[in-house]
Amino acid sequence: MFGRRRKRGRHSAGGVDAGLENDEFLDDAEGPWDSTVAPKDDVQRLDLGSVLLPMPDEAQLQVEMDQQTGAVRAVHILTPVGQLTVSAFAAPKSGGLWKEVGAELIVGLKEDGARINRENGEWGEEITARNQGVQILFVGIDGPRWMLRGVAAGPEEHFAQNAEALREMIRGTVVVRGEQPMPPRTPLPVELPEAIARQIQQG
Repeated sequence: MFGRRRKRGRHSAGGVDAGLENDEFLDDAEGPWDSTVAPKDDVQRLDLGSVLLPMPDEAQLQVEMDQQTGAVRAVHILTPVGQLTVSAFAAPKSGGLWKEVGAELIVGLKEDGARINRENGEWGEEITARNQGVQILFVGIDGPRWMLRGVAAGPEEHFAQNAEALREMIRGTVVVRGEQPMPPRTPLPVELPEAIARQIQQG
């Protein structure tokens, strides 16, 4: 479905240590990577400015726009088995933002009536929610001054395939944090490739 599969690395042990430099956060043979240590490989990635995403086969893009500002809020990847969304946010140098965000996410999902499951995954804690035939996987990774959040949503019967598609996308993702200071939790800006932006304007 994607480019080269990479073996599992140190992320399988959980989160990251506080106060580490970029190459100490993400020094594996698999991603996600900070742009300062990203590999020079042959994987084709969709350039969204703050994130570079490897695209699965038979994928379509769904762009979510802010109606007031006209800015791109999110880009969703639609596949035959569900929807994938990978977003990057500013985070403290010490890391640990996903633990806070995940706890808040669980509270909100329970209030919506979802059944929650928490388990240790490839990069630390993963959260699964089930509600009215839909199953959603939330994955978070703390990087150097950024946090990456991946979401796979779709019918319960396709959950395993959809979840693996998300993990494979995350393994090949590159995050471009930039040097500008941002408050923690600020979404890193999403920029569409010129051809896609032109299609949206014409539409």
